[in-house]
Amino acid sequence: LLGGVNGAIITSKYYYHKDIRKYGSGNAGLTNFCRVFGKYGALLVILIDMMKTVLPVLASAMIMDKFYGQWQFAAAWSGLFVMLGHAYPAYYKFKGGKTVLAAGTMVWFVDWRVGLTVWVVFALCVVLTRFVSLGSVTAALAYPIAIVLFTNWDWKALCIAVISASLLIVRHRANIKRLIMGQESKLSFKK
Repeated sequence: LLGGVNGAIITSKYYYHKDIRKYGSGNAGLTNFCRVFGKYGALLVILIDMMKTVLPVLASAMIMDKFYGQWQFAAAWSGLFVMLGHAYPAYYKFKGGKTVLAAGTMVWFVDWRVGLTVWVVFALCVVLTRFVSLGSVTAALAYPIAIVLFTNWDWKALCIAVISASLLIVRHRANIKRLIMGQESKLSFKK
């Protein structure tokens, strides 16, 4: 339910008095918000989307770690559900964002080395190609790989990581199609 709270929709509605889903790509995410409204208001979007992830992920990880020693599993599990809530929010007719910021926040709680790996992969890909969507998909692929490489993983956490990565990639299917066709918008570092 917290995952369904959408920073881009809330900020566009109450700050700009518009619905972000009716502008740009129609996606209720940070990238479309920045393309439509610019950088002003983006900090509020980031803050809302990060906090809606931090609260349930940290709470469930702390509880599961205390009683069962299952921090990594709980963080990955609750993070997946925040992503699902963000992608398909009950509050907004199940039309949400692509889960990038929710996933990008959650990975830090799974393990700091996983978070660092995923964000470095994302940043390098975006800087080198200027495609945020490609950076997002590549970072999603790095998530389960980083769990295997850098943590004492168990099969449950790895399965959840694969499902989370798959969700993010599926949410980017239109972007992937545009990338293949050479029609995807590039990030401008000048704005």
